[in-house]
Amino acid sequence: MKFIIEHLSKNFEKKEVLRDIDFTFESGKIYGLLGRNGAGKTTLFNCLNRDMKTDGGRFYMEDGGLPREVAAEDIGYVLSTPTVPEFLTGREFLRFFLDINEKSIQDPRPLDEYFDYMSIEPEDRNKLLKDYSHGMKNKMQMLINIIARPSVLLLDEPLTSLDVVVAEEMKQLLRSLKNGRITIFSTHIMDLALDLCDEIVLLNHGVLEVVDRADLDSSEFKDKIIAALREESHD
Repeated sequence: MKFIIEHLSKNFEKKEVLRDIDFTFESGKIYGLLGRNGAGKTTLFNCLNRDMKTDGGRFYMEDGGLPREVAAEDIGYVLSTPTVPEFLTGREFLRFFLDINEKSIQDPRPLDEYFDYMSIEPEDRNKLLKDYSHGMKNKMQMLINIIARPSVLLLDEPLTSLDVVVAEEMKQLLRSLKNGRITIFSTHIMDLALDLCDEIVLLNHGVLEVVDRADLDSSEFKDKIIAALREESHD
């Protein structure tokens, strides 16, 4: 399975954020989308999730060499700031999600089995989501996407504000889930991308560029990457 982007562009008035992007993502890999804050990583994700209209280009799935349109259920999106219904408990939220997606969920499990899988303690399962920590809300957001099994999982800086223990749990989880799906993980932290991801892609000046890991042994090339991550846009 492949997820193919062709000539994708997005402008905000006179500012060109995404410039004629062409890229092919392949199943079974975690891609690290590196870029400074403001480089357009979230804009790219919003376009791929169809939360934002593009100004040009297209994207589609390819299964067995045959192209097809991207369906809503193909894309899972985990936001950097978790969005959950805070008036529900964790258990109520999970039950609601399972009920409304009953026909599409494969091999449904008991609620507590899902909570165990995400290491959410029994005493936290009946708490209101508004009382969850950032890390726990992030886990619930990830859990929904794990259950839904999207073909493409977009992760927008999901580990940046988590404590060390939760971040390590999430990294192990993502590694265990990568087979059979395409995972695109955006970050502005190069060491995190190198630790977690199979492929590194740099978003710089609105264009995607593959970073060969062999080049990262070169201090000159690494300095170039760091400069791209630090630089401010002058467009």
